Amino acid sequence: MASEYGLKRHFNGEAARLIGGKIRALHPEFDVEAYAGEVEQRIPGKELKDRVLVLAEGLRTRLPGGYPDALPLLFGTLGDELAEGEGMFNTSWYLMPVARFVEEYGLDHPELSLDAIEAITRCHTGEYAIRPYIEQHHPRTMKRVAEWALSPSHNVRRLASEGVRPRLPWARTLDIFVQDPAPVLAILEPLRSDPSEYVRKSVANNLNDIAKDHPETALATALRWLEESPTPETEWTVKHGLRTLVKKGNQQALALLGATGGEHVQVDRLSLTPQAVTVGDTVVIDVDLANTDDRPHSVTVDYVVHHVRKNGRSIPKVFKLTTLELAAGERRSLRKSHPLREVQTRKYYPGEHAVDIQVNGLVKATERFGLRT
Repeated sequence: MASEYGLKRHFNGEAARLIGGKIRALHPEFDVEAYAGEVEQRIPGKELKDRVLVLAEGLRTRLPGGYPDALPLLFGTLGDELAEGEGMFNTSWYLMPVARFVEEYGLDHPELSLDAIEAITRCHTGEYAIRPYIEQHHPRTMKRVAEWALSPSHNVRRLASEGVRPRLPWARTLDIFVQDPAPVLAILEPLRSDPSEYVRKSVANNLNDIAKDHPETALATALRWLEESPTPETEWTVKHGLRTLVKKGNQQALALLGATGGEHVQVDRLSLTPQAVTVGDTVVIDVDLANTDDRPHSVTVDYVVHHVRKNGRSIPKVFKLTTLELAAGERRSLRKSHPLREVQTRKYYPGEHAVDIQVNGLVKATERFGLRT
C-alpha cells in the first residue's frame, strides 16, 4: 500500500477499526477485527468510491436488524458539528462510508434517511448521499432541501446548494437539473449573499455548473442578483460563479464583473523562459501590457496553455494571471511561473506547447515552448 496516494489510501482496515470502534461503544457485539479484516481483503485494486462502498457493505452485514435499527448505531460515529473552516476531508473523512450507507440502503425509508443526511452533513457532508433521493423521492426531497437552505447551520445550508449541483464532481450527474436548472436556482436564492464563505463557495460552484449548460440563464441570474443584493458577498458569489464563462472570454460575463477596454490593451512583449523544458521544470512567462486608450480600464489577464495530447492534438487550459486597473496610456509588466508538474488529472506529452495571453477574453499574443518527457 506504500505507493498509494490521495484520499483513497485512508480507506482500509484502519478506517474500519476507527468506525467499528465507535459502533462497538454502543453495540458491544460488533466484531471490529472481522470488519477490518474483510475490508483489507476486499480493497486491493479499488479506487476511492469503491473502497468506501466496501466499508458501507461491511457495516450493512454486521449491524443488527433492518436499516431503521442500524441508523442509531451509525449516529454514534458522528462527532461534533464542523465549525466554519474545518475541512470535512481532514477532520471527519472517516464518515464517508456512513453517508454511503444511507445512500445505498435507505431509499425505502426516505424520511429517516433525510434526517440522517442532515445529521451527517453537520459533521461531514451529505452531498453525494442526497442525490438518489432527489431522483427517486423528488418532491419530498426538494421540499426538505428548501428548508435546509434556511437552516441556522452553515453546514446544512451548504448541503442545500451542494446536494443539488447538476454536475457535482465524483457524483452522478443530475440530468433533471442539467435540462432545467430553475429548481436549483430557487434553492440558491436565499444563499447568494450568505455570511458563510463555505456556503457561498458552493453557491458559486453551482452557478458555474449551470453556466456550462445554460450560459444565458446564469448570466441573467447573476445580473439580477447583483441588482437585488448589492453586497460584497453577492459580488464574490457572482465573480466565482461566472469563472468558466470568463475563462472562455464571454464578453457579457466580463462586462458584468466590471472588465472594460480589452480591445484597447496590447501586448508589447511575451517571452517564455526557458523555451525547452522537461516535465518537472518551470516555465517563466513575462508579459508587457500597454493601455493604448486615453481612458483607464479594468482588465482580466489570463494565460492559456495548449497541452499536447498523446495523439498530437492540443487541448487548451486557461489559468488565471491577474486582474488589474490600467490608467490611460499605462504600461505594466507581469511575470508568472508555471510549473509543469504531473498531477492526477493531467499527463504531459512531448511536443510544442503554445501559450496565449488573453486580455478580457481576447487573445493578444502567442508564444511556444518545447516539452521533452
